[in-house]
Amino acid sequence: MSLDANRSDLVLGLVGTGTMGRGIAQIAVASGVSVILVDARPGAAAEARDAVARMLSKLSEKGKLTPEACANATARLTVAASMADLAPCHVVVEAIVEDIAVKQALMRDLEAIVAPDCLIATNTSSLSVTSIAAACRLPGRVGGFHFFNPVPLMKVVEVIDGVMTESWVVDALTALARRMGHAPVKAKDTPGFIVNHAGRGFGTEALKLVGEGVADFATVDRILKGAAGFRMGPFELLDLTALDVSHPVMESIYDQYYQEPRFRPSPITRQRLVAGLLGRKTGRGFYAYEGDKAVVPPVPAVPAAWTGPVWVAPGEGEEAVSALVAKLGATLEKGVMPSNEALCLVPILGEDCTTAAVRLGLDATRAVAVDPLFGLETHRTLMTNPVTSAAIRDGAHGLLATGGVSVGVVGDSPGLIAQRVVATIINIGCDIAQQRIATPEDIDKAVTLGLGYPAGPLAWGDRIGADKVVAILDAMLAITHDPRYRASLWLRRRALLGVSLLTPES
Repeated sequence: MSLDANRSDLVLGLVGTGTMGRGIAQIAVASGVSVILVDARPGAAAEARDAVARMLSKLSEKGKLTPEACANATARLTVAASMADLAPCHVVVEAIVEDIAVKQALMRDLEAIVAPDCLIATNTSSLSVTSIAAACRLPGRVGGFHFFNPVPLMKVVEVIDGVMTESWVVDALTALARRMGHAPVKAKDTPGFIVNHAGRGFGTEALKLVGEGVADFATVDRILKGAAGFRMGPFELLDLTALDVSHPVMESIYDQYYQEPRFRPSPITRQRLVAGLLGRKTGRGFYAYEGDKAVVPPVPAVPAAWTGPVWVAPGEGEEAVSALVAKLGATLEKGVMPSNEALCLVPILGEDCTTAAVRLGLDATRAVAVDPLFGLETHRTLMTNPVTSAAIRDGAHGLLATGGVSVGVVGDSPGLIAQRVVATIINIGCDIAQQRIATPEDIDKAVTLGLGYPAGPLAWGDRIGADKVVAILDAMLAITHDPRYRASLWLRRRALLGVSLLTPES
């Protein structure tokens, strides 16, 4: 069996005309596909047709569609009188409520209407495609076709291969995605597919940092944007997506992977969900909102800079930190060990300040860790230990903030903030590759397009160095004894071999 997704007379049925359904309909008709709209709520399909027509008209007014193309696309939208009108469809995509029983019932209804060679796709974001297809007489023709909101702007779609999905279905959906102007990424049917799976490292690890008292929400957001280059902080993102959406996904993926420690949720989101602090849509989440604008807590005032000698500990980042100290005009103290008057700056790779101070035999009251991994030009992160003196902490803060550069000061944490979160993201991406859920190339494409990270996890690991990422994870695992930080075999083996994380299995 096969389907030519580029045929000029292709007819697509769309069941469910909410936000996702409307977005799929818009890009489909714009690509020359005829779309039949169906919705269980009376009048909803007609409302969707009118909304899509308005969006196409706006695109025409902006010069992104010619008037003729707009008229032709609008004419390809049809409202079904009943489900029976889907009989001539070559493809049917469901975009209804995320309820397995409801989706299975719909599949049974569709099979009684469409031809045996009609492809049926589900836009599920979190449910098993295999389980949805199991309700069908012909499960092989069912595949996943997961778009992201807003569909016209999010240019990636996951093509999901269920256990029973036949190869022609994956080929046809891949071709259809390209026809509609989107980048298809192929994934096996696993919890979270690629994007929601890979996204576990960002918010979940940030929540754990807050839960450990390392820093507050706003500080974590500032550091991950300033140091690692994320466009949004994890708590800004959680407020945007809303906890009634994001927290159930955290729990679902954790449970579907039989309590895999890498995906362990935080009680923080459960508590705030119960309290109704959902995010922007309720006016208060991790931040309070005035309209759509977050009320961000002010950055702490910069204290007076340290004027005494500064000693920089040996190790990864020593040269960069020493050069910065000299550039800022401080007295750089040489010697195997610091004097009793020196501020001790300790470049960290995976360790916490306490462990490093003890390993180096330093006076911990005078030790402050610094993150050298992401560069020191635009942001600097400092980390204290439980006995770092206030004078040392404030003096280091003031010194490193010289010239107006942003400085974040956090409590003791293996891997600081950015190292810890980014290493976790890379590790999960590597494990997705190890499980053969998707190719390394598709993993990175899905993450950059679907999540907007500065780089895909595998390319980011190559940029940092796989050996350094392993070192960070191994240090965190040794200190915490938490198996969430065990390095993926994909990552460890390529670090040992000295090859790119994007290198597929031969």
